[in-house]
Amino acid sequence: MSEQGLSDSHTSKWSMVGKDPNTIPLDEIDLAHPGIWQRNEFLPFLERLRRDDPVHYCPKSAVGPYWSVTKYKDIMEVDTSPDIYSSEPSIGIVDAFEEFTLPSFISMDPPKHDEQRRVVQGVVAPANLKNLETLIRTRVCEILDNLPLHEEFDWVERVSIELTTQMLATLFDFPFADRRKLTYWSDVATAIPGGGIVDSHEERWLAIQECMAYFTELWNQRVNAQGGNDLISMLAHGEATKNMQPMEYLGNVLLLIVGGNDTTRNSISGGVLALNENPDQYAKLRANHKLIPNMVSEIIRWQTPLAYMRRTAKVDTVLAGKNIKAGDKVVMWYASGNRDEEAIQNANAFLIDRPNARKHLSFGFGIHRCMGNRLAEMQLRILWEEIMKRFEFIEVVGEPTRIYSSFVKGYSKLPVVVHPL
Repeated sequence: MSEQGLSDSHTSKWSMVGKDPNTIPLDEIDLAHPGIWQRNEFLPFLERLRRDDPVHYCPKSAVGPYWSVTKYKDIMEVDTSPDIYSSEPSIGIVDAFEEFTLPSFISMDPPKHDEQRRVVQGVVAPANLKNLETLIRTRVCEILDNLPLHEEFDWVERVSIELTTQMLATLFDFPFADRRKLTYWSDVATAIPGGGIVDSHEERWLAIQECMAYFTELWNQRVNAQGGNDLISMLAHGEATKNMQPMEYLGNVLLLIVGGNDTTRNSISGGVLALNENPDQYAKLRANHKLIPNMVSEIIRWQTPLAYMRRTAKVDTVLAGKNIKAGDKVVMWYASGNRDEEAIQNANAFLIDRPNARKHLSFGFGIHRCMGNRLAEMQLRILWEEIMKRFEFIEVVGEPTRIYSSFVKGYSKLPVVVHPL
């Protein structure tokens, strides 16, 4: 895995931080380096590529050469053509870690992808979601009722992480007292060593091994019990998953942890930030709570909690006039497609009453469309319904701390003060 130069956004020769995207040569633009994402400088780079080179080849990068797809329609074409663009060997921009390769169904093609996904799909089936709604509301109320009033605290820690980690513990039937381990493993799974979570590949690998040991024990308990409705029981008893190799089990567990954690948690934080940056929209929300379901979709578009997904060309092909060779990495920048004015009118505005607000790319499209999209929307909807019953204003009182990653677009801290009704 070539990550040299990724761990220091200030000194790396690959960093785009502080560069003017409109004056540097096109072939020098490298969206994969995390610096511009952590500094919130990425939007002008995406705009330049959408305008001047929507399917853009980056010949030199810390992660090797790759194509960037930045327009909505081209992203849709890649995402819905699994026969041309493969999810194997990885949906991340880096091929594999030096220490290990973790297969999981998100980085598989049909038929294996479909068979494994089907095993766990039931956990987010409509009937199950209906059963979860009351539980989520109870937990949301408890979290919000225990927040300090009129004094600064970290929204990420007290609300975003707590709500999503409780939900994950429920979906896995994971020991509740240990639920913060899930947050840590989720962070480690997507972290760049030296970027704030782990300092080295060794530290990261130790954490992953701890995760493996814990989930192996849970598997051994569930495989000998009656099949349950939790994700581990589903994997242990599912026809397509019960004979998985240990690394494949670990890969699928980490996929489900990250999928259920990072995305919702960063949309919970991103929504508070977006409303603070757009006070007219906050006023609109106060005047009409019925806008909440639509606002949830707009928050997910605005935040785009996973900035990209990567595919690999299976065959020589042409995309928007560019010749892509078999074996080339093709990166769909969802964060760019969600700001494409050709597909989404007034795309740079945050509008909680936006028509067709669900027409965003944040969940992906096609066979890999986010399995838990309805659960994510439900958690956000319930949270905002309960927030509006209690608080006049969640005030952001300092700069958010953004994650050092070009993949997970999120926050590690968001200082706020809540003002009750």
